[in-house]
Amino acid sequence: MPLLCLASLAGGGAALAEGRGAGPPPVTIEAAYTADFLANVSGGREEGSAHLDNLDMVIEGDLERLLGWSDSRFVLYGLYNNGRCFSERYVGDAQVVSNIETGIEALRLFEAYVETGLGDDGSVLFGLYDLNSEFDALEASGLFLNSAHGIGTDIGQTGEAGPSIFPVTSLALRLAWQWNERWRTRLAVLDAVPGVPDDPDRTAVDLGESQGFLLVGELERTWRNARVLAGAWRYTAAFEDHRAHAGTTIEARGNHGAYLRGEWRPGGGNPALFGRLGWAAPRFNAFEWFASAGAVWEDAPGGGQLGVALALAESSEPFREKRLASGARPDPREIALELTYAVTVTEWLSLQPGLHYVIDPGLDPSLGNALVAGLRVTLTFL
Repeated sequence: MPLLCLASLAGGGAALAEGRGAGPPPVTIEAAYTADFLANVSGGREEGSAHLDNLDMVIEGDLERLLGWSDSRFVLYGLYNNGRCFSERYVGDAQVVSNIETGIEALRLFEAYVETGLGDDGSVLFGLYDLNSEFDALEASGLFLNSAHGIGTDIGQTGEAGPSIFPVTSLALRLAWQWNERWRTRLAVLDAVPGVPDDPDRTAVDLGESQGFLLVGELERTWRNARVLAGAWRYTAAFEDHRAHAGTTIEARGNHGAYLRGEWRPGGGNPALFGRLGWAAPRFNAFEWFASAGAVWEDAPGGGQLGVALALAESSEPFREKRLASGARPDPREIALELTYAVTVTEWLSLQPGLHYVIDPGLDPSLGNALVAGLRVTLTFL
């Protein structure tokens, strides 16, 4: 996800009900521009630099006040990206240094949905939907630029064109239910192929019979200083089976996985600690295991946020054997380290310098470990 995650627009149930009091206007608009200036100092594919950008604009409307639809709202979320490549061109890493890299210049409708409350405890949502706006999402890890600290690499690698996440989403039906102050459940059914892979710069819904669905469920448990997410996912369509003999292609069903993720603030203060462990069926996916961890200090020197994080993606045995059969010798894992510092300069400007070190980028033994320096600039307009 881009830096402006706008998580407040993705709450369910109780959060939706709380927003119905008098005060805010019936329609609100938020906009922000994020720019990443990145340079690969050494290693990877080649040394070089790039400027990536992301423009967000979100319109939210209270349908109860506008049309009389009880406890309902709509969201329209547009994106623009310049489409320049950094990881793909210079680093060669699979987990992607910047979470606003798209590789394609496009102006897109990213989300467009209606959400309706189900009493005081639940909500149902239908439309174009970013899975990572609610599922597999933590507050503490949102500081980091590496894409692996958004949705886990174990899920992010899946599907014909990735799941319904930044920058292309698919049609979805999502149910959220708050059982009590500690427990929450989220369930979603999504079109398994976001947009049209052959025309990735266009916003489209294509419910082809062979595409199938992505089914996702998540259980959340909160404490005063901690939060834990346990999730599982499964595709209904068939995928290529990496266990097929060299020179043959076999498709089978059963592409699925699970994850456990949590954050904790010892004593309710600094630092905020987070961790994640995810698994994806090895016969269908290049990465079987994914693990991440990190810490964020909210009141670092200078009044900013200081964070350090690690993301490790372990390749699957069937994938390695298939590559070996073709003459390649892939590395067993890719590790991404990130050190970053974010400071709010004014109410409309924030700066975030950082360093990234990628070990065995892309599992390619011919690539040296990459050192990347970068600066993220965020301008908030509305």
